[in-house]
Formats: sequence, structure tokens, C-alpha cells
Amino acid sequence: MSRVLIIGAGGVSTVTVKKCARLPEHFDEIYLASRTVSKCEALQQECGADRVKGVFAVDADDAKQVAELIRKVQPDLVVNLALPYQDLPIMDACLETGVDYLDTANYEPKDEAKFEYSWQWAYQERFEKAGLMALLGSGFDPGVTNVYTAYAAKHYFDEIHYLDIVDCNGGDHGKAFATNFNPEINIREITQRGRYWENGEWKETDPLSVREDLDYQNIGVRASYLMFHEELESLVKHFPTLKRARFWMTFGEAYLTHLRVLEGIGMTSIQPIDFQGQQIVPLEFLKAVLPNPGSLSEGYEGQTCIGTYITGIKDGKEKTIFIYNNCDHHACHEEVGAQAVSYTTGVPAMIGAALMLNGTWKKPGVWNMEQFDPDPFMDMLNKHGLPWHVIECDSPFKK
Repeated sequence: MSRVLIIGAGGVSTVTVKKCARLPEHFDEIYLASRTVSKCEALQQECGADRVKGVFAVDADDAKQVAELIRKVQPDLVVNLALPYQDLPIMDACLETGVDYLDTANYEPKDEAKFEYSWQWAYQERFEKAGLMALLGSGFDPGVTNVYTAYAAKHYFDEIHYLDIVDCNGGDHGKAFATNFNPEINIREITQRGRYWENGEWKETDPLSVREDLDYQNIGVRASYLMFHEELESLVKHFPTLKRARFWMTFGEAYLTHLRVLEGIGMTSIQPIDFQGQQIVPLEFLKAVLPNPGSLSEGYEGQTCIGTYITGIKDGKEKTIFIYNNCDHHACHEEVGAQAVSYTTGVPAMIGAALMLNGTWKKPGVWNMEQFDPDPFMDMLNKHGLPWHVIECDSPFKK
């Protein structure tokens, strides 16, 4: 019997819980916890109390409180779909209670807009000694993009040299300004300096200062901007033959205009200010007034296209491939009541959890997605709503 505790009840969790609930062969019992227990109750009602066995209120910032919940539920695996600030407290609770761990995004401190794997990689020895496994970044990017890279390295190349991850949301939700996942995390991420790997070192750019107009399958040409994204850090570590690794994401002009204005007037700041006798963080206030990403799915039209361009050597010759997925917003709404950005993160979280629970991916320590055999994960993507395609390109991606 497998028992999973899912922490978090936002848009991604909605997808993961519903997908898990449909797979009793992998998830015998599902338990759900969040700071707002009413969200858990709503999900339980949708899935049925026979599948979501229990719901709980928990403050995931508090490792002791999480540990108490784990002792109550006694799960085989904790799936962390809360905020990145809460990765370390939940990992601490898992170590204390002897339970495996999975998340979809790496840790960042709440008081600094900086995310890197060093904090979580530092848990390697403790998890290994405890005989526990932690799987980091089982979303799409990071997550599926890491697995795409491992799959390409296994099946298409003798050595990989160049990697470009591209992420396009070609959909339209009809709002003047909204983010497709947690606004606080999204805005912190895209207002940081860009960073990419080249010739053995990290190089930096001003935020969103490097643009290329890229042609995305089934969407068309979109303005794409170089950013730092966490999977670059693990991929260049685990594929040391990489000479260059970059990440690109699309943004429309209306989105960027709103962002520039908000940044210019201080609304994206994470430094507390005094307002009517109390301390507030402008970005947290902005999050409160922006549309909830979980509310965007109805009427959302269009597709996403996320993939990896990889250039390397096979049998002494250079070749380039593109591995990608298109995901349709309307189809996701029809299936699980979520938009495609939540879907593309929630489904891989379910797949990673299933592979851990059934023992396919099982090894004590702290691991990134590309460190396991990619084939079982790739097979499950095709079966559970995120089919992938491979194109052999005529020329390298060398923008």
C-alpha cells in the first residue's frame, strides 16, 4: 500500500491531486494539507473522500508542525507543492520522521530573490545516511526539461555540447495583467539578472535584456528573453561536456509594460515598508490584488510549447534535435479544471511521485531528475497527458 501526503492546494496541486486520484495502482491513499484547509476540502469534494482520505491545515514554514502532521498521516512520500521558501522546513520534517521527499522548484530564501540548489544539495549526506530519497524539481522546467536532456544524451548523442531550453506560453487568458503561476514567485524570478553557462563559467546579463524572436511549434514566432532558470545549474553539473547552456522564455509587450511600471513604482520590491503602522511587503500586496493563477483556466485559449534544443556529437558527426511538448489550455480546463501552466507542472509531479513509490526511481540521497533513467518517465508523459515529440534539425540552435 502506498500513501502520499501532498502539501499545497494551489493550481499545480489541483492537477497533481486529481491525476493521483485517478491512479489507485500508484496512489492507494492521498492526504492533502495547506495553510488554507478550505482549499483542501474543495479538492477532496471534487476527487471524493474515498481517494483523498484526509485534509489538514498546516503551516509549511514550521518544520515541527509539518513533522507532527507526517507522524499523524504516516505517508510513504511527501510531495511538496507549497512555496519554494518552504522546501527546507519540509525537508527537515521528512528527515525527522523518516519519509521520502519530492518538490517541483528549488529553495529560495524569502528575504532575498535568489534561487540555487546549494541549500538542498547540502542535504545529500543526511538523506543518504537516513536511507531516504529527495527528488528535486519534478515539474516541467525544471523537471521534464531535465529528463528531455537525459533522454537525448542516452538515445541521440555520444556527447552533448549546446543546450537551449525554450518556454513559450502562446495562450490568451483575457486579463490585462496576470501571472500563470504564483505571482510572487514569478515576478521575483523574472526581475533577477539573467545568467547562462558558457565555456566553463557563468555569464550574467541585465534582466530581460537579451531577446531573440523564436519560432515555436504550432504557435509561431514569439519574442523570447534570456533568463536564469534553476535546471541550468544542475544540468551543467551533471553533463560536464556542455559548452553552453541557456534558458529562454516568452513575454508579450503588454506583460512587459505592466511589469516595468510596477517595478518602477516599487510594487515588485520584497523589502518591507511601513503602511498605516504595519509592515507590508509590496510584492506580497501585489500578489493579493492580482488574479489567482488557479482562476485563469476558464476561457483560456491557445497552447504552450516547452522544449530543449540540444546539439552534440553522434558517431563523430554534429547533430541537433529539439524535444518538445505542446499543451492546450482549453483541453487542460476540460480535463482537470486548470490552465496549461499548472498542468505542465502538476502532471510531472505525479509521475515523479509514482516512480518513487513503485521503486523505479529509488536511491537514498538528494537527486535531480536527470540523474535517473529517463525512459520510464518519458513513457508516462505520453500516457498521462504530456506527449512529446523529437525533431531532427537541419542546423544548430546558435543564436
